Amino acid sequence: MSKKALKPAKKRELVQFLKVGFRVGERRACRVLGISRSSVRYRSRKGPQNALRIRLKDLAAVRVRWGYRRLHVVLQREGWRVNHKRVYRLYKQEGLELRIKRRKKKRASAPRVPCLPATAPNDRWSMDFVSGRLTSGQAFPVLTIVDNVTRVSHALEAGFSMTGRHVAAALDRAVAVYGLPKAICLDNGSEFSGKELDAWAYRRGVKLCFSRPGKPTDNAFCESFNGRLREECLDTLWFETLDEAKAALGRWREEYNTERPHSALGMKTPAEFARAWQPRQQPEPANPSS
Repeated sequence: MSKKALKPAKKRELVQFLKVGFRVGERRACRVLGISRSSVRYRSRKGPQNALRIRLKDLAAVRVRWGYRRLHVVLQREGWRVNHKRVYRLYKQEGLELRIKRRKKKRASAPRVPCLPATAPNDRWSMDFVSGRLTSGQAFPVLTIVDNVTRVSHALEAGFSMTGRHVAAALDRAVAVYGLPKAICLDNGSEFSGKELDAWAYRRGVKLCFSRPGKPTDNAFCESFNGRLREECLDTLWFETLDEAKAALGRWREEYNTERPHSALGMKTPAEFARAWQPRQQPEPANPSS
C-alpha cells in the first residue's frame, strides 16, 4: 500500500508506534515514514454530531438488516443534509455494520439457458414459499408473490396448510389489485404443480414457467425477496400465534413496498418505481424510400 493511500488515522498510529517503540521524536518519525507533520497533528474541527449518531442508531435498531446506504436514504427523507460518506463513517464508529456470511460461489458444470427477461410490469411474476416458525416451534409456510420488474410484493399469505386452492385464491386477490400477469415463475412444489393452479392459469391465459430441478436461480427474483423477508421479518420477530405472524407480515410488506429503498431500482421504493415507470421508446423503423 502506498503512503498516499493511508488514512490520516492510520498515519497517526504509525507515527505513534515509532515514537513509543523506538523512542524517537515526532519530527524524525514523520521523516522516516515520509508523512507530513501537519497531517499527523491535524484535529477535526467538526463536532461529535451526537444528534445524527443517535438518530442513526435508532434507525439501525428498528431496521436491523438495513445497511448504511438504505439508512442514508431514510435520513435524507427526514431532512438530514448529510452525504453517504459521513453516514458510513458514523455507521462504522458506532459498530452498526452488518455481519454477512459470504457463501462460496460454485461454477456451473454446464451453461444455463436463461429465460427471457421481463420488460414491463405484469410481464412476469415470481412465486414461492418460505417457512416461518412460532414461539412454540410450530412451522408455517408463507406464500410470496413479487413482480419481476417493479419488485412490488403482491402478496404475503401465511397459513398452517397451503394448498393449490389457497394459492389460486391468493392470486385472485392479487390480480384484483394489480392486474393479470402474462406469466408466473414458480418451482415444482406440490402446491404449484397440482390441478387447481393449472386450471386457474388455463382459464386466465397465464403461462406457468416452472424452475428446472436443482436450479433455484431460475426463480432468482423470488429467492432474493425471500432472503430479505427472512432476514428482516421472520428471523427477527417472535410470533406466538398465526394471527400475529399475519399482522407482522402485512406491516413488513407495506414497509417493503412504500419505505424500503431498493438498490436495483436506483434506491427508490418499489411503489415509487411502479408509479414512475415508463415503457422504453422503440426506435422508429427506417423509411426504405429515404
